[in-house]
Amino acid sequence: MHTEDGNPPAWTQAPEGFDWLAQDADGQWFWYRQQPECGWAGGIWRANSRHQQRAGQGAPNPAWAQTLAQRPPSIGDKDTDP
Repeated sequence: MHTEDGNPPAWTQAPEGFDWLAQDADGQWFWYRQQPECGWAGGIWRANSRHQQRAGQGAPNPAWAQTLAQRPPSIGDKDTDP
């Protein structure tokens, strides 16, 4: 999945159980099973490797530390999905 248009990956593409999304400084997007920690020195979000999955590639982002997002409640809720 590529996100070179500047938009984050769509939540509909997130694997089940991966409820966090964030972009690293180099532009790579990742899904996370648990809330990742900001790694300021490396320009990356940190989580155990089994709790993250690559979500796409965007342009390098100097505001990467503001990209952490939690899955919206209506996305992935089996009672509200069509």
